[in-house]
Amino acid sequence: MKQTLNRIIRTVKSVKGNSLAEFATTTALMATLAATAAPKLSEMSEGAKAEKSRNELDKLVKQAGQFYQDTADIEGRGRFPGQDKFNIPVTGGAGYSNNAANTNLTAQQTASTTHETAILKDLAIVSGGEGGGYTTFDDNPDSDWISVFGEMNADYPAPASSNSHIEDDADDLADCNTCPRDAEGNAVSTVGKEEWKKLFGGEVVGSQYQDGHFVYQVVAGGGTGSDVYPPVLYVADIENATDFNNVLEP
Repeated sequence: MKQTLNRIIRTVKSVKGNSLAEFATTTALMATLAATAAPKLSEMSEGAKAEKSRNELDKLVKQAGQFYQDTADIEGRGRFPGQDKFNIPVTGGAGYSNNAANTNLTAQQTASTTHETAILKDLAIVSGGEGGGYTTFDDNPDSDWISVFGEMNADYPAPASSNSHIEDDADDLADCNTCPRDAEGNAVSTVGKEEWKKLFGGEVVGSQYQDGHFVYQVVAGGGTGSDVYPPVLYVADIENATDFNNVLEP
């Protein structure tokens, strides 16, 4: 019995715990690892936001492409959401129209090219833009961009700043005698944010960034017969339109 007790005592005495110094060293090591990992985790989070934003822009382009085909079947020529007609740009700073019957092809192409150049400056695809590109929502872009789903939509409103330099689309059908009409001959609303929302079944998609917002512009098509050329759609995220953008040319 005495030998058994001695054996138990020796066993208990032989069990060693961690010293305070070892605990402190372990804690310091864990803190170092956490500090090192934090930037990587932040980069992963930013990368996920960027990927999500680009995926949503891809969805906008895909839906717009389907809209273009549908309107081509119904209206005779395809157009994009917000366009009254294929040769009229969306509401905004694009102060031109290729719809006038007396506008020759060269003049139409010049107007379209001028507008597209302004857009490409914002995307830093061509040089000469305001500050080297549209890289933050408070920049002053060369082309006036239109909110896809409306600046004040409940799910993804535009950044709370008067400097976002975007605007809502407005219906200007009164200026277009040959715009889309229903079976009774009544003009069909072509307000961009309404047509975009219908494409997504009443839902909206939006930027993952606090100062982001999805915007678009359309370079008007032009011409007639064999000389006709289609409109071109540009979509972007004003978080950094230069990095986050997409284009569709039918």
